[in-house]
Amino acid sequence: MEERPDNSKRDGFLPFYTNAFDRVFISAVILIGIHLLWLRFMEPALPIEVATVISLAIGVVVVRRG
Repeated sequence: MEERPDNSKRDGFLPFYTNAFDRVFISAVILIGIHLLWLRFMEPALPIEVATVISLAIGVVVVRRG
């Protein structure tokens, strides 16, 4: 497990040290996962655009605070 550098004052809710690219990648994986689950379970009830809005909101939180 990689140690966090001493000069980093960033404390996010992710349990490991991340840089901006890592957080964007995690957000993209979450977006894909939400869309796949949405297509499997929720598509007949609600359109896919709702999943996109939810995914983007979660992605913004992960990138900013993660």
